Amino acid sequence: MPVFEVDNLHLYYQTRFGDRIPAVSGVSFSMEQGEVLGIAGESGCGKSTLVNGCTGLFIPPLRPASGDVRVNGVSIMNRTPDDIRRKVLASKVAMIPQGAFNALNPTRKVKDLAADMIASHESGLDRTTIYRRLRKRFDLIGMDTDKVLNRYPIELTAGTRQRCVIGISTLLNPKMVIADEPTSALDVSTQKTVIGMIFNLLDKQIFSSMIFITHELPLLRHVADRIAVMYAGEFVELGTAEQVIFSPRHPYTGALMGSMLSAEPRQKCKKPVTIEGAPPNLARPIAGCRFAPRCPLAREECKHDKQELRMVDERLVRCNYA
Repeated sequence: MPVFEVDNLHLYYQTRFGDRIPAVSGVSFSMEQGEVLGIAGESGCGKSTLVNGCTGLFIPPLRPASGDVRVNGVSIMNRTPDDIRRKVLASKVAMIPQGAFNALNPTRKVKDLAADMIASHESGLDRTTIYRRLRKRFDLIGMDTDKVLNRYPIELTAGTRQRCVIGISTLLNPKMVIADEPTSALDVSTQKTVIGMIFNLLDKQIFSSMIFITHELPLLRHVADRIAVMYAGEFVELGTAEQVIFSPRHPYTGALMGSMLSAEPRQKCKKPVTIEGAPPNLARPIAGCRFAPRCPLAREECKHDKQELRMVDERLVRCNYA
């Protein structure tokens, strides 16, 4: 049985006028024990909306339309926010947010933030027991426990704050960890340290599987087993990291790779090329391929024929002419 499953998930944002703006349309995937799935795409393509939906906690204006999310075969949808917070978040699905500084309360010491999280899920533990547990976990992940736990977030560097967030998020050994661009605000050397820490926790089976979100497609070559490329709320390609990086089949995947600098041997000599145009307005109905107005290979029928994910070259591609 898969550790984590998303089945035909549709999410939308409801405006104050009552309009529904579709943000995620029919996304499906499943993950096995120890697997890392990378999700890439331009800003605004729906990556963060998708992972927020994967937690089962829907904060307005985000709402679910249909579909299901299951952890070890058990649905986490259609639960109350309080039930999600107590029985799902941190214990089954944990989120490593993009902005560590915004995720940590600046008025509380790190040890108190972590202790509050444990106490909210496991009643009856005294502070001494909780602090002993924190020290053991922070020692395990290679952090200077005395220096970090007794400080306020403002006293720590950006990299250390991010590592604290990772440590706190995984304290309850969740089945699934969702890392939403965890290295986006860090320098290159700190990025390496943070990524190394995340995979050290995965190797130690602190958590079972991970979704890694980024807009840097080449980065996923080194961290993901499979890569899903997202555009305008849909998966347009889903395959192994090698397939997606070195032999993309969807025109958008190829354009996305071509727009980035990469140190890969087969990519580093290529000059980046911008993707002309802009993503579609999802508030308006779209009949055909969502990438067609920007696609250099588009045919007239692409603007009218709905594109479905189909198997091409041992990976899924949303293009009738891939």
